[in-house]
Amino acid sequence: MKTGAMEIMICSAFLILNLAANAVPEKEPNEDQVYVAHKASTRPELKGVWDDPVWKPVEALQMKHFRKEGNDHRPEVQTKLLYDDTGLYVFFNVKDRYVISTHTNYQDSVCQDSCVEFFVQPKPGRGYFNFEINAGGTMLLTYIEVPDRKTGENRKIAQVPWDLAKNVTIHHSLPDTVIPERTEPVEWQVEYFIPFSLFEQFVGPLGKIPGQSWRANFYKCADKSSHPHWISWAPLGEKLSFHLPYYFGTLRFAE
Repeated sequence: MKTGAMEIMICSAFLILNLAANAVPEKEPNEDQVYVAHKASTRPELKGVWDDPVWKPVEALQMKHFRKEGNDHRPEVQTKLLYDDTGLYVFFNVKDRYVISTHTNYQDSVCQDSCVEFFVQPKPGRGYFNFEINAGGTMLLTYIEVPDRKTGENRKIAQVPWDLAKNVTIHHSLPDTVIPERTEPVEWQVEYFIPFSLFEQFVGPLGKIPGQSWRANFYKCADKSSHPHWISWAPLGEKLSFHLPYYFGTLRFAE
């Protein structure tokens, strides 16, 4: 074989290897952070009882990633999930201090209050939903499409109409408002149900839920409290932004 032909074959081999390597999808940083949602044995009653028989055996995820931008307040936040044929049940339990809740209207800026948040992307390549609910049970809910998952730039935000959002049934243990701020230790709960039909209004039919893997993250914040803080389940990058699907973990539905 002539030297020129050999060089061409070697170059071609390297080109094929490089193309193959580039064809492998980039692994997102928190793909290995997984929470498994099991099917409910009976429908949760949404009474805010953390150790209710339907909830007691369910594993809780822990929020441990505190942002450096916050102060030294370290609330203990746990979350449990269940699902059935109709929808998803989400239960937050918070051991807290410096609790404040002032917003009472749907789509208010509840993140300024003591607030728990669930961001979820049911389908790859589609948008995500941000369920933000303050300690008084007031919700902000939008559907967001973001072309750049790493930077969150050029987001397209659609507010979920109240006619759909009202089907999210919410239980909250504290009063509708907490004014003035409660500085003593307090434990509070937010428990709610999201019908799968709400997701389908934006992303289309979900199909058979058992066995699916969605992308999601869970947060706690209190932007305008006397002790502002930001916590997540799956860690974020350098930028303090909950709106980066690139950093979501995995929500898996047990079969």
